[in-house]
Amino acid sequence: MLSSRPLSQSATTISRTSVVQLCKAHGGPRGTLNASRALVLIHHQCITPVRHFSSTPQAKMRDVFPEKETANVKTTKAAWPHPIYTYEQMNAVQIAHRDTRNMSDKAALFAVRCLRGFLDLVSGYKHDHAVSLSAKDPKQASTKYGMTAHKYMIRNVFLESVAGVPGMVAGMLRHLHSMRRLKRDNGWIETLLEESYNERMHLLTFLRMAEPGWFMRLAVLGTQGIFFNAMFVAYLISPRTCHRFVGYLEEEAVITYSRELADLDAGKLPEWENLAAPDIAVTYWNMPEGKRTMRDLLLYIRADEAKHREVNHTLGNLDQKEDQNPFVSEYKDKSKPHPSKSIEHLKSTGWEREEVI
Repeated sequence: MLSSRPLSQSATTISRTSVVQLCKAHGGPRGTLNASRALVLIHHQCITPVRHFSSTPQAKMRDVFPEKETANVKTTKAAWPHPIYTYEQMNAVQIAHRDTRNMSDKAALFAVRCLRGFLDLVSGYKHDHAVSLSAKDPKQASTKYGMTAHKYMIRNVFLESVAGVPGMVAGMLRHLHSMRRLKRDNGWIETLLEESYNERMHLLTFLRMAEPGWFMRLAVLGTQGIFFNAMFVAYLISPRTCHRFVGYLEEEAVITYSRELADLDAGKLPEWENLAAPDIAVTYWNMPEGKRTMRDLLLYIRADEAKHREVNHTLGNLDQKEDQNPFVSEYKDKSKPHPSKSIEHLKSTGWEREEVI
């Protein structure tokens, strides 16, 4: 579990002068110390930590979404069962980038870079600075800009709270558009809503491991309000640009989780080395026995983000009104690789229209 914020030396060490002052202020006629009052003051003033993003041990942490016992319901299964990933498939996930080919792509990439800058600011993530300084002084770079398990968890919670918005907005608008036009949507709606559902499951999993404080909650609330409305308007204007935007956003997510895995393997995140995946994750991803650690969880989540990257780059290549959703379509030639819900034939930069339609 994440380590809590360390107390400063001044908060843990009470000097002789401080004790004398307490004796004078709260003691008897001859300066006799009232131990009970002094102890309360010392504890309240000196050693009470301020924690905006709680890392309370799991045994003491408040359950963010406790399950309610009912008379008849035993359990509620996921609306969209998660496809089975093999470890060979998950380990094959690579960092990739699709080059911009037109103004729409450039606008999407610019928007992602702006959003990433804000996310870096909130989570204290300064990878570019670390790389630059590491070329001169690796030790200082690690000390000054190194990411901890606590910082990564903040970044993950914030990232997933944003990532769950686009699929819901796009699915909702396409649903309404289909009803207005009195036409079918060609299978897009379900995939978009399932993507949003999957991102929310990432968020719920991380919330089982760390409880956000008031600052993070306010940041999520404000960002979601702005991002939802911006995405709503943007999707009405150019759905293609929005899908490209999400494709580039998922590229950043794959990078983030790849770096977390690398830091974990390098021993830089000792808090996560023996950390078990929460039960909600084990159930959702059908994690096999003996493969339920934090590292395994990061592999599953990174693979999901790589899938969203592929889906949105592909959807951005299609005719937004007429083309079928290639990820739920049945193909005439089943011997050739084609898009699917799994990551069996994962294509990092998306499938071109002529390959699938």
